[in-house]
Amino acid sequence: MSFKFFDKLSQELLNDKKEYNVIIEIDKEGNKKSFKAHSVVLHYRSLYFGRELENATANKNHIKTIIKPSISAQIFEIILEYIYGEIVNIENTDTKTVYELMINVNELEFKELSLKLESYLIESKASWLRTHFSLVYRSIFDSNEFKGLKNFYNDIIVKYPNLIFESEDFSSLQETVLVSILKKDDLQVEETKIWDYVIKWGIAQNPTLPTNSEEWSNENFMTLKTTLQQCLPLIRYFHISVNESFSTIINKEHVAELSSWIDRKSTTYSLANIPYEFQLILRGSRDGFHPETFWNMCHGCFGTIVVAKVAETDEIVGGYNPLAWDNLTGGSNMETNDSFIFSLKNGDIKNSILS
Repeated sequence: MSFKFFDKLSQELLNDKKEYNVIIEIDKEGNKKSFKAHSVVLHYRSLYFGRELENATANKNHIKTIIKPSISAQIFEIILEYIYGEIVNIENTDTKTVYELMINVNELEFKELSLKLESYLIESKASWLRTHFSLVYRSIFDSNEFKGLKNFYNDIIVKYPNLIFESEDFSSLQETVLVSILKKDDLQVEETKIWDYVIKWGIAQNPTLPTNSEEWSNENFMTLKTTLQQCLPLIRYFHISVNESFSTIINKEHVAELSSWIDRKSTTYSLANIPYEFQLILRGSRDGFHPETFWNMCHGCFGTIVVAKVAETDEIVGGYNPLAWDNLTGGSNMETNDSFIFSLKNGDIKNSILS
């Protein structure tokens, strides 16, 4: 029979405030706290603290001080108990603290504990990891460690990218991380949605931009363009079809109805027999809403439809111009009997109106 007294001995040593010769100062976010420890324990239990002690200078009382400003007092108490007794109790610890503990013990080179905590998060806290993608991924992105978490997230990025793009902290994602995601060729999400997510991220990086994009100046659009200069070239525009280009406002049924009006048909074309190919010339959210932008991009184009969605309503309005737009006419009127304006059925609006 054998008896184990190590746990009790290590706990007594940890609580011994008389024979200590090391002070570890924790000062994260102004919450300063000092912990007393023993150099012999730190030296033999931690290569990291062994190096720190070799570089520290003792004061007149033969006490060395180590300062760790990046660790909270709550987490360091857990680490110190692990150093002295190899005890880690996280049963009643919130997930964010467990995550921070994993990051901190990895920095302190406690690899075994770091791996245990990583496995715990993946196996028991997968839901939390998914909803806190930005927080976790930016910590592990440039690290050579955390291979389990990287595999966990890479699988989500490829198979379920919407979980990342629609996470609560997506807007706080680092640019380098977003770029790395956009570079993946196997993302299972439509390119138009990727475009929308990238625009959303770019706007979030510039909180001074007007909330209503219709009020944006050319300078505002240039600000967004500059913010997204590393991201926009990674959008696979050739994967965006004509129909997808219009999907944010009008659908195929609307296209069939508009085509019928252009040809003065009394019945609407079927979706399989639409005679026209609609091509996107200008999009306000992409190109801007300034009149000068409209005239520059639409100059010389004929047979065009302008569509707009009224903010905070289901109303879609617009007009058809069979003639060519000419920004050199100086505003002179041109006549045609084939133009029309319209309001399209959408949501609570049950019937389209042609005028």
